Amino acid sequence: MAEEGNSLRAIVAALAANLGIALSKFAAFLFTGSSALLAEAVHSVADTANQILLLVGGRRAQQRASQLHPFGYARFRYFYGFLVTLVIFLVGGVFALYEGYEKLHDPTPVEDPIWAFAVLGISVVLESFSLRTAVHEAQPSRRGAPWLRFIRTTRSPELPVVLAEDFGALTGLTFAFIGITLAVVTGDARWDAAGTLAIGVLLVVISITLSQRMRSLLIGESADNGTLLQIESAIEREPLIERMIHLRTMHLGPDQLLIAAKVAVRADETMSHVAAAINRAEARVREAVSYECFIFLEPDVFDQRLYESQEKPPGSSSREARPAWE
Repeated sequence: MAEEGNSLRAIVAALAANLGIALSKFAAFLFTGSSALLAEAVHSVADTANQILLLVGGRRAQQRASQLHPFGYARFRYFYGFLVTLVIFLVGGVFALYEGYEKLHDPTPVEDPIWAFAVLGISVVLESFSLRTAVHEAQPSRRGAPWLRFIRTTRSPELPVVLAEDFGALTGLTFAFIGITLAVVTGDARWDAAGTLAIGVLLVVISITLSQRMRSLLIGESADNGTLLQIESAIEREPLIERMIHLRTMHLGPDQLLIAAKVAVRADETMSHVAAAINRAEARVREAVSYECFIFLEPDVFDQRLYESQEKPPGSSSREARPAWE
């Protein structure tokens, strides 16, 4: 899938950038003793580990389906995306908060600040390159949607993680630059500690935001509204199908979709005609959507009284009852 290729390019670009940045920040910390630089160095190490986790998740998701996992292993991408949020929280955020707290109570002056500013400048350039790559690769999937909405609704776990990491990295570098500058100008090393604490809070917020998104994907999300309409329209174009009774969908992975629907057919249709109609409807669905689909269509005779007596849960799709989130 094109989106998977876009995600891979964004991950590799972020991995290369963060590895170089982490090494330069650790070197600068050794010369300056800045806690903000140390927090940023650990932040970059965490980001490097995150890209490796995303690559491992993508690799494991390509395993063939087995008897135990008949729908495949695509959800590994969601699982490893969730692991990334834990790394950001524990390795990045909690460490930065701890280091900032320690430096606030035992401040040490920033030495040789020229090293700090040089590394921060290099880091900004590399992180900007990584963010630019992630933005470019996300554009086809975003389809003009606002960035926050894209991160909150895309079914791909990698692009939101890389985008949030790169944005957080650039913001963290800003905090580090402000903290070190104020510490050098005022001679008060507590400004350096304040910058470190700000970086910690930033990473914790990013981790919580991403973890909520990954949790929802792990539980299982339906297709987006546009895809639901395409599926419904494709099925109802079959002449032997009178109407859609209900439709359920769930992403098994970013590129895989489980589709289960109950459709109404005339009571006097023969079994062979119904089976042929079901096959034609499934073929139309596969032509209409860009996902690998597992489709299960159940024919039934529509009974309006029975249908109205049953509670329609969110996600029961028909033109009379659209999902609650639209």
